[in-house]
Amino acid sequence: MQFGLTEEQEMIVSTVRSFVENEIYPHEDLVERTGEVPAEIAADIKRKCLELGFYACNFPENVGGAGLSHLEFALVERELGRGSMALNHFFGRPQNILMACNDEQRERYLFPAVRGEKMDALAMTEPGAGSDVRGMKCNAVRDGGDWVLNGTKHFISGADHADFIIVFVATGEDQTPRGPKKRITTFLVDRGTPGFTIRDGYKSVSHRGYKNMILEFDDCRLPDAQVLGQVDGGFAVMNEWLYATRITVATMAVGRARRVFDYALDHAAEREQFGQKIGKFQGIGFQISDMITEIDAADLLTLAAAERLDRGMPANREIASAKLYASEMLARVTDAAIQIHGGMGLMDDYPLERFWRDARVERIWDGTSEIQRHIISRELLRPLGA
Repeated sequence: MQFGLTEEQEMIVSTVRSFVENEIYPHEDLVERTGEVPAEIAADIKRKCLELGFYACNFPENVGGAGLSHLEFALVERELGRGSMALNHFFGRPQNILMACNDEQRERYLFPAVRGEKMDALAMTEPGAGSDVRGMKCNAVRDGGDWVLNGTKHFISGADHADFIIVFVATGEDQTPRGPKKRITTFLVDRGTPGFTIRDGYKSVSHRGYKNMILEFDDCRLPDAQVLGQVDGGFAVMNEWLYATRITVATMAVGRARRVFDYALDHAAEREQFGQKIGKFQGIGFQISDMITEIDAADLLTLAAAERLDRGMPANREIASAKLYASEMLARVTDAAIQIHGGMGLMDDYPLERFWRDARVERIWDGTSEIQRHIISRELLRPLGA
């Protein structure tokens, strides 16, 4: 592994960090207070990202993207992690799963998403099926040559702004020695399709303004042209394009942790108690040391996993390890930063209490910490027949 960044990669980091500091930071207090991103601010961020040439930078050049490697895209997401999720959503990164589009779907969905003309969202989670994807009840059945969808999805990020949704639903069931096994198919569903409703979800303490939505399908009729990939091939599409999204959570956790650390370091160097800077007290100095060690470890773990993908090497366990460690590291770092600030750390005069709240969801979405530990242990034990 190459531990240093190339000149081009350093430029990517510098460019995105400058964008976040100048275009995202100034609006964070407004979003935190109101829980909304004004349409004009969202449009301005999106326009400037397009002008910068970073919109859809996670897509290859042959479909109009910037063609960044997995490692380079991880660097982009790391810097975006420093800013508000609600605002950096408009620094567009469409779902890579759109690469599974057929020729006709590319014209209707992939290319407009890459050009920033349409926005997408991904819908998998249901009220009764979170980590247990096979337990989903949202289903589609054949009727007169079409598919009829019924059911509910929730916790769907980005659906409030999406022009279309990438939806995973059950389209059958197989009997296996271990019990019934759902067959899953992926559909592309346009906003405004009859029988499809998008409504407000729950109020979350994490990432205010980055809303989760509820999707309801009531005899929503779709033709075969809306199937993404193969019928009953949803898991194949998922496994090829989605599992690397856990790197995004890990990288953004690292970026946010570095921002939090900067607050803690500056405070430890400036705040005085008992006639000296508090950083000189072993209790504070040791916390600072532990924080930066954990951040660096999470950073290296995450970039190493991304580089494995670039080399075409198996990376499932490494990605799970990165997501697990980075998300739990962020919780520890934000908590330590508040402790270093004392009572003021919990006041909304500082953004630390926001970072603390925001950190909590990272151990849940895109696969809980428990799911990551299951993936890691399975990858280690399976080759041994256990």
